[in-house]
Formats: sequence, structure tokens, C-alpha cells
Amino acid sequence: MNYPKNILIVRSDRIGDVVLSLPMAEIIKKHYPNCKVTYLVRSYTESLVKDHPFIDKVLVLKEKNQRIKFFSNIRQITANKFDYSIIVYPTILISLIIFFSGIKQRIGTGYRWYSFLFNMKNFTHRKFAEKHEIEFNIDLLKKLGIDENISKDNVTFNLQINAESKRFVDKVLFESGVDRSKKLIIVHPGSGGSAEDLPVLKYKELLNMFNSEPNVQIILTGSKFEFNLCEELKVNNSIKNFAGKFNLSELIALIGYCDVFISNSTGPLHIAAALGKYVIGFYPKILACSAKRWGPYSNNSLVFEPKLDCEDCTAQTCERLHCMDSIDIKSVFAEINNLNKFTVNNGEINE
Repeated sequence: MNYPKNILIVRSDRIGDVVLSLPMAEIIKKHYPNCKVTYLVRSYTESLVKDHPFIDKVLVLKEKNQRIKFFSNIRQITANKFDYSIIVYPTILISLIIFFSGIKQRIGTGYRWYSFLFNMKNFTHRKFAEKHEIEFNIDLLKKLGIDENISKDNVTFNLQINAESKRFVDKVLFESGVDRSKKLIIVHPGSGGSAEDLPVLKYKELLNMFNSEPNVQIILTGSKFEFNLCEELKVNNSIKNFAGKFNLSELIALIGYCDVFISNSTGPLHIAAALGKYVIGFYPKILACSAKRWGPYSNNSLVFEPKLDCEDCTAQTCERLHCMDSIDIKSVFAEINNLNKFTVNNGEINE
């Protein structure tokens, strides 16, 4: 096998997916220190790879009105003369773009009807959730002669916090009257439809329990479309609703300040885990979006699943049986209350 000299990693999907691919860059550099590593991402996830110490270059997928521009992307990729590519998230259009960009070695799944576009095929079914998503990603590197055993004990993400974004967050926190002397807990109640969510009433129950905790500051986060959802969860006047307030880079900076991050299965949860924060996640038992595949990849985490003992759970079954309603919020609060080891965070990342 020819050693890779200039490799393109294609990760053109969502926030959590990009975060869970970041360790690939450092591992490639560990084995091939002279190899140039480039990421191809969408514009809204660029902040996740920007200034990463093991990523040499970032290409932003060219789009217009949320439609991928076929020939513009081919020209952009061709100009970089890559010798290897790893298509972590293969769609037919992305796969065609990579094929026509003239990259000689193309690593991708062997299980799609268009897998003939890849000449280094990986035969692993992710849908059975036999391992975590990040471990599936690292397995792709075996096609480069790299065989690494990754675990929660040795994983590193190298996610960077932008200084300008941090200054903006500082300004917002100060002007909003956020008490920085208290333990900062971020609650992110939405998921963008990526999984079954903990019901709003359950979040309310949890937030009401914090009313008796004088040393806690709660912040609610989400997209601008989740502002009303977060507003509904303001069970007291001290809770701050920042839904839609921050772009992704600023959200990363905000999460960098928190002590505990609480959410459903969603991208910002993986940001918090990557930054070493203590993470509380709510997950359904549906195999495709289960904690086994998509849980926080961190030892500083707790996952709560429905108590119902159901096999072959589906989204329809989960909705019909109100599975997420069976999560015991008193147990969740007790676990958070037991986190005596974390201290008030003034911007330092907990290791």
C-alpha cells in the first residue's frame, strides 16, 4: 500500500457526526505525520474543525439554497490533488463528486448500491449498533493500514474554543445577569428530530427540583426554532433562555463554561463530552439511535433510558408506549446532586 500523503475526510452531515469523527485526524497524523489531512464539511459545522491541531485544511461544501453544487465542488476538490479520501457519510451525490474529482483511493461502505464508486470498501453494517459510532469511524482507518483500539479512556477530540466567540459569550453572560459564581448547568431540551426526546413535562419536573438548589445557575439552549420550547421550561426567573442566541462557535464557547450538560441525543451533547464536561443524556432503546451507538463517548457521563423492557423497539412503538415517560426524574436529579466532584467552572475545561 502507498502511504497517504494528502487525504480528504468527508463528513458532510450533522454536528454530532462531525464531532465523532474528529479523533480520526490525530490518529492519521500519529501513523503518518507527514500526511496532510483535510476535512470537507458543511458551512454550519465548520467551527468544529476550524483551528483543529491535526487538521491542516478545511473545505466547505459549496451549496446554494441548501442544494449541493456538483461541478463547483468537483473543481474545489480536484484543485487539492488528494491521493486518498474517506467518505464517512456516503450519499450518492457526495460519492459521485468524490469519484469525478479524480481521487485515486476512495474509502467507503461496501453496502450501498452505489458502492462501486469506492475502490477501498468497508463491509460493516452500522445499523446493528454493534459498537459506538466513533469506533465505526476509526475502523475505516484500517484501509490505511491503521489499527487503533479507541476507548473512552484514551480518546481525544481536540475541539477548539474560538477566542472571539468566547469574548462574545462573556459579554452576553454579563449583560444577562448570569451568576458565574454558581455551578452552571446547561439544559438543551431539543434534538432536531435525531431521536426520541424526553417529554417537556419531564424536563419541567427536573428543573423544578433545582429550585431548592441556591448554588446552581440554569441556562437553556437550542436553535431559534426551539425558543418557545425553552421558554416553556423557564420555571423560575433565574433560568436564562439562550435558544437561538449563539452560532455554533459561540455555543461551543458557552459549553466550555458549564459544569454539567443535560440533553437528549443531539450534537451539542457530543460537543460537551468532547470538552470533558459532565454529560447527562436521555436516550430511547431504538437500536438505530441508541446510547450504544450514539451515547456520549466519555467517562464523565450518565445515560438514562426508558425502564420499559421492550425488544426490537421502533420509533412507532416508543411513541405508542410513551417509553421516554418511564425515565425516573428523581433518579436523574439524585445522580446530578451526587456530582460533588465537579467544582464551579470559570472557563477551564474539566479533564
